[in-house]
Amino acid sequence: MQQHTSTDEFRFRSIGVIHSPHTDPERTPIQPIYAEGVRGRVEVFTEYSDGLQDLEGFSHIYLFYVLDRASAPRLVLSPYLDRAERGVFSTRAPCRPNPLGFSLVRLLRCEGTMLHVQDLDVLNGTPLLDIKPFFRQLDSRQDARSGWFDDVDESTARALGRRKDRRRP
Repeated sequence: MQQHTSTDEFRFRSIGVIHSPHTDPERTPIQPIYAEGVRGRVEVFTEYSDGLQDLEGFSHIYLFYVLDRASAPRLVLSPYLDRAERGVFSTRAPCRPNPLGFSLVRLLRCEGTMLHVQDLDVLNGTPLLDIKPFFRQLDSRQDARSGWFDDVDESTARALGRRKDRRRP
C-alpha cells in the first residue's frame, strides 16, 4: 500500500457538466432536500457514455462535482444555520481546502449521455467529477447522529435552506 504525504496532489478530470436553473450562488438552495422539485440535466461527456450502463434502474444518484465558484478555503466558519463558529469539516460549506461537493438527486430518466434529474441544488455549469448510485440498503443509517445539526429547528433549516428567509438563527 502506498503512503501519501501532506504535499501530495491529485488530478481529476471532469466527466461532464451539470445544467441547472441556478445561476446566483446567493439564491441557490442549500442541499438537495431544500431544492425539492428543481429539475436539471447532467451532461456526461461522450467518452464516458459506457459508464452509464444500468444507471437508469436507480431512483437516486450522487453527483460529485467541483465547487468551482467557492470562496477561499477557511478552516473555521459560521455555517448558514448557526452563529457559532464550527470547523469546516463539521459542515458542508463550500469554502473547503479541496472544493468538492456532492448532492443526492432523483434520477428521472437517461437519454443517451444526458441524465434528467430533480431536487438539484447545484449551480449551472458546474464541472461533474463522478456519479455513484444510491443504495437504500447501504446508504441509510438509522442510528446516525448529526452533531450540532441535531439541535437545528427544522422549519428554520427549511426556510434558510430554500433561501426564502435570509435571517440566521
